[in-house]
Amino acid sequence: MKNYKFKINGNEYSVDIVGIEDNKAQVAVNGKNYEVEMDMTNVKMPAAPKPVARPAATAAVAAAPQAAPAAAPAPAAAPAPAASGAGMAVKSPLPGTVLDLFVREGDTVTAGQHLILLEAMKMENNIDAPKAGVVKGIRVKQRDAVMEGDVLLTIE
Repeated sequence: MKNYKFKINGNEYSVDIVGIEDNKAQVAVNGKNYEVEMDMTNVKMPAAPKPVARPAATAAVAAAPQAAPAAAPAPAAAPAPAASGAGMAVKSPLPGTVLDLFVREGDTVTAGQHLILLEAMKMENNIDAPKAGVVKGIRVKQRDAVMEGDVLLTIE
């Protein structure tokens, strides 16, 4: 949840952005909830990252085994999965604040195990492991504000 302070015509406003979906935002202004429709006609959205065509690169190497230079790009493609985490990203299901982390990097977890305690709209929500595995990367810390869809950690 993001909080902003505005001063309009000498009046102070505290605005919490609770969530945004498409062109509608749920906001709380001085504690009162509103749904705001946004005009997106002049908003430039960042271009979506293009997906990496890993299978196509593998097929190209397999299709041309006689080409020795083709083997050189293969090691360059190998670090890409490691950089992306190569595991399952556990994402925040709603905007909120991280209250507690129950795991550390390197911990082995079971499916359904509590990983993170998230406060959203004055309620505590457990974020559980979607599968068994090892925690490979934690991207949040206690008291971090997160939005819906933010990656919290990665499990391999």
